[in-house]
Order: sequence, then structure tokens, then C-alpha cells
Amino acid sequence: MEPIQNYINGEFVEPISNEYIDVINPAIGEKYTVVANSNKKDIDKAVDAAQESFFKWSVLSLENRSDYLIQIANEIENNLDEFAYCETKDTGKPISLSKKMDIPRAIANFRFFAEFAKSFHFESKIKDGKSSNVITRFPLGVVGCISPWNLPLYLFTWKIAPAIISGNTVIAKPSEISPLTAYKLSQVLAKINFPRGVINIVHGDGNRAGSEIVRHPKIKAVSFTGGTNTGTKIAQESAPTLKKLSLEMGGKNPAIIFDDCNYSNMLNTVINSSFSNQGQICLCSSRLLIHSSIYTKFKSDLIDSVSKLKIGDPNEIDTEFGAISSKEHYDKILHYIELAKKEGGNILIGGEPLNITGRCNNGYFVAPTVIDSLDNSSIINQDEIFGPVVTLQAFDSEDEAVNIANNIDYGLSATIWSNDTEKSNRVASNINAGVIWINCWLVRDLRTPFGGMKQSGLGREGGDYALDFFTETKNICRSL
Repeated sequence: MEPIQNYINGEFVEPISNEYIDVINPAIGEKYTVVANSNKKDIDKAVDAAQESFFKWSVLSLENRSDYLIQIANEIENNLDEFAYCETKDTGKPISLSKKMDIPRAIANFRFFAEFAKSFHFESKIKDGKSSNVITRFPLGVVGCISPWNLPLYLFTWKIAPAIISGNTVIAKPSEISPLTAYKLSQVLAKINFPRGVINIVHGDGNRAGSEIVRHPKIKAVSFTGGTNTGTKIAQESAPTLKKLSLEMGGKNPAIIFDDCNYSNMLNTVINSSFSNQGQICLCSSRLLIHSSIYTKFKSDLIDSVSKLKIGDPNEIDTEFGAISSKEHYDKILHYIELAKKEGGNILIGGEPLNITGRCNNGYFVAPTVIDSLDNSSIINQDEIFGPVVTLQAFDSEDEAVNIANNIDYGLSATIWSNDTEKSNRVASNINAGVIWINCWLVRDLRTPFGGMKQSGLGREGGDYALDFFTETKNICRSL
């Protein structure tokens, strides 16, 4: 495959340094191409293009901007199978997941904001007996969008779509680990003659290209999804330029399972919430808190269900559990499993690397792993592992469950399983997390706020919250 180049001002260009990073297919453990490693000069070039195009794009009617978003969505949809194949090639996730969730959600992101923005109050009026106030929201200018490796196109478009519908121009950096669908998106932009300079896609290492975006004085805001350590660094590096920041960071999410839940529905969903995308979703349930009266039964049933997961080549349509997305992350997960053993954790199932015969025999596979006999203060229950590793803890009372769930530095999401509406609502109100599901998981209305508390993030995405972030407010008061 040809090298993955930057897309700046409507053109595919090599990095100025002519330096590239190897891109690995994690399912087979082999390099399949290289991606541009951009530096300050590349970012400056992209910012210049974005600034030049900002005026024409920002004064374009909302209806026209919306039409462009729909064109992007339609073109991705026309090539859904190709996009899904590329996503699986980059990440190691099952092709069925790419086809059913990742790429359809990317399409939905463009379509949603194309229509939703039409109902957003870009202008409103307040009047009393003494004055008339006109409150307007206008685009910031050039903004940065930095997305992670686990849901590459899904989260890339989740940032780009609200940024451009609001009238901003964008410098967007995908992860260097999984850049292929971002590159395919740039090919879509070129094919539909999308206005030059509005979306500039620059590739490269986070410590290099990403830091240059964060520090650039002409970039007015940065929307980031990724690890807490990187988010903290972004907050520090952006401070001198006083950028607006939206930081969606890590999670260590509890699933609180009461004995009055719909047991079969709970079990099926918890398998999915724990091991979907090999546990590499920030919203995955990694701490399973189970009422002591059903603990033994749940443990047995969970192990049985996990043992039946179809693990294998991500390109096979019936595969349910694929590869870890990079060698570095594969090593990190195995390191944490060894720490769990040293802390006295009991490995109930998994806990080891897997050798997949055939095409994937050199791929980065880790068995889905369930551990008990660790208390909540264990490093395994406190650190975000971000992989197919879950722990089990028993509780005897509602208060105990809430205390265990909250005794963590993170606060992204939680799930609650109970048929007692009053109890589940009470527990939800006491959990310190930004997104809480009751008797479900990963159900998303794109109008609702998304984001976390504590070390899980700063700000909210989705609906009005995203459009509010990507705009600035001005109040014009006139005396009556």
C-alpha cells in the first residue's frame, strides 16, 4: 500500500520532514504501510490553510454546510464495506463490529449534526422593559480535533462533524496506530470536492504532531479523546494560549448487579460491555460488582459465557473477539495480568496470550480474562487497563455497592442492573459518573451529554453541548 500522507488544503502532501511511522496490522503482527510523521512546519501549513478558508466556510449558510456533511455521510455509506475492512485491518477488531457499529456510527455522526444544528439557537433574544439583548453564537475559527486508536473513524467524526457544522475549520489528527480510515475519509473529501482547507488531516506521533496542535497559538480550541495522562499533558501545554478544551479521558467503570435484575438480559449485556472490542472501549465495564446472594451463580455463568466467545481472525464474520490493537498495548495488558497474580488475584479464566493458528499466528491476542479475590484498593481495580480484563467483587448492601463504585479516581460511566426502579434511580443519583445506564449499555441518544467526572474528563460532547463548545457567545444589549 502507498504511504499514508497528510491532507492539507485539499491536497495529499508528504510530511515536510519526509519522515514516516510504521503501521502494523495487529491481527497478524506485520507492517502493512507507513504514515506521515508531521512536525511544526506541517501543522503551520495546515493552520494557514484553515485560516484562509475560515471566512468563506463560516459565512456559508447552515443549510449549505449541512449539505456537505450529508455528502460525506453518503459517500462513506457507499463504501461501508471498504471502510469496515480498513478499520478492522488497523485495529484488530472483528469485522462484524466494524460493519455494525464503527462505520455506521461515523455515518450517523455526520447526518445527526447536519440536521441537529438546524435547531440549535445560534441566535436568541431576551427583552425586558429597559433593554433588548441579542445573544449570538459564532464559530471560534481554527480548532484541533485529536482522536484515539480504539474507535478511529467513529470518534474522529464525532469531533469533526460538530466543529465544521458550527462554521469552524479543522486541524484533525488521528492516532498514528490506526490512521487508515482517516486517510480514507480524506479521499472522500477529495472525491466530493469538499471545500479546500476546511478539514485538514495531519498524521503523526502525539508527542510531536499532537503537541504542536495543542500549543499552536492560532488554534482556538482542542477536542481530545484518549488517556488521562495525555489529557493532563494537553491541559498543561495549552495553558499559555488559553484554549477551550474538551477532554474525554479514561474510565474504570463499574457494573452494579443486584439480585432483583433480569438475570439473562444482564448476563448477555455484561459479556458485551466487558469484552466488546477486546475491552478497548472507554465505556467498557471493568469492575463487576455483584450482590453476594447471586455471586457464586454469576461467577459460574460468566465463566461459562466467556468460554464460548468465538476468538479468532477478525476478518471472519463469526469472530466475536479479535486482536489487541498494538504490541505496546498487548504487553501492557499482560503486565497487568501478572500484577494481578502477584497481588493474590485468582484468574478464573483467561490470563494468558493466545496463539491463533493460520494467518493470525503472530497476532496480538490476549484471552478474555476474569479475576476475583482482589479488593477495590488493588492496582488492578484502580488503574485503567483498557483491555479484556474484568474483576469481580461482592457486596451486601446498596450503600456498600455505591461506596465501592465511587472509590476510584475515574468517573466516566457505570451500569446498574435492577428491576427496582426506585432503587436503581437512587443508586444512579449517588454514583459519581457522567454517563449511567440502567438495565442497558452503550445506548446513545446523540442529543445527550457525554463525558466524565474526576480524572475521566473535562467538558461534555453531544448535541447542544458539542455545538456550544465549538462556538463563542456574544451578547449585544440595546437600550430601549
